[in-house]
Amino acid sequence: MNKSSALVKKVMILVLILAVPGFLYYLLTAKGKNRYKPLPFYGPKVVAKTGHKFHGKYIPDTIYHTLADFNLVDQNNQPVSLKSFDNKIFIAGFFYTHCPEVCDSVNANLDSLVKGYAHNKMVHFVSITVDPTRDSVGALKKYADKFASTAKWQFLTGDTTTIYNLAAKSFLVNATHVGDGQFALDDKLILIDANKRVRGYYSGSSIIDMNRLNDEIKVQIAEELRKIKAPDL
Repeated sequence: MNKSSALVKKVMILVLILAVPGFLYYLLTAKGKNRYKPLPFYGPKVVAKTGHKFHGKYIPDTIYHTLADFNLVDQNNQPVSLKSFDNKIFIAGFFYTHCPEVCDSVNANLDSLVKGYAHNKMVHFVSITVDPTRDSVGALKKYADKFASTAKWQFLTGDTTTIYNLAAKSFLVNATHVGDGQFALDDKLILIDANKRVRGYYSGSSIIDMNRLNDEIKVQIAEELRKIKAPDL
């Protein structure tokens, strides 16, 4: 292969990389109600006593796992609860400010993603410390100031029991204190829909997963917009 052919090939690959996310978004928002496959639901499910008909067939409703309410504060000492995210999509993760490299890596990747949604009022981001004893509001403020996109990115702290229960029972991730200032912590980011249901898990230290998260946020935006336009469906 000569240099000219190699250059053309590289340009084509670059164009595909840039074009595919945009094309995917077009497919998600193009005319037609069923142009995309909704994201899965994670967590325990319960079959309800109610149901609905689809093409003449009765289908029992499913009750999906939802987040429990919580009361935390952000880096500006403002209260944050589950109600703060009514009618919003949000992406959550767990960290601590003196964490080894993995937390900084995850949050650096997340910072790039947050910038892309700076003007989208539907999408928000939260990072919850697993070490509230050391991570006071002041410590979180200092840590948050390292990033440029904190207008819609909140760093949360609060009661230890609340945070650990929230991680294990609501977000369904591993985040807990294991002794001597050490923490067992997943690098997972969690996508939550407007009904407070878990719709995706992503490795925050993986560029491939971060690109998938970016695409699947768009999928979820499309789903939420469909519900707004057709609330009776």
